[in-house]
Amino acid sequence: MLIATERLVLRRFRPADAEVLAGYRSDPEVARYQSWDAPFSLLRAETAVANFMASDPDKAGWFQYAVEHADEKVLIGDVAVHLHDNLKQAELGFTVAAAYQKRGFAAEAVTAVIDRLFRVQGLHKVSGECDARNAASAGLMERLGFTREGHLRQQTWIKGEWTDDLIYGLLAEEWLLGRA
Repeated sequence: MLIATERLVLRRFRPADAEVLAGYRSDPEVARYQSWDAPFSLLRAETAVANFMASDPDKAGWFQYAVEHADEKVLIGDVAVHLHDNLKQAELGFTVAAAYQKRGFAAEAVTAVIDRLFRVQGLHKVSGECDARNAASAGLMERLGFTREGHLRQQTWIKGEWTDDLIYGLLAEEWLLGRA
């Protein structure tokens, strides 16, 4: 376990998580604004989990937190962090299985990860990016105190169309002041 919250355990991925990961990433609604296509095969999930397990949250590169419901002991999503080479900035992304959406789990998980990034790892800035049509992700970042820093028109070619991206940023001083 890396982080515990009231309802969640954020931990490293395990081989047994591959089937659940494939399941929620295969949901077309979950995959709609993400970089992967549904269905997300079990083989692809097993490869992803192996890569997740090989990464380190304190080193530059991508790290994926497995988000587990503490009471149900089931994987309900993941939070990705791309730690920059300078170890002072990171980009994050998040995914929650459809059955666990709209219940505050994404906010709880992302809050815990951001808190670790600023308080434990001493980062200066965390950024996030989402498809401009993804009101739920944009709304979550705004509720957590992120500032919308940009709207990139027709920035990403994904799933057969050009999409706009929203860029968000959160500084350590803003986070720590808001949590004092």
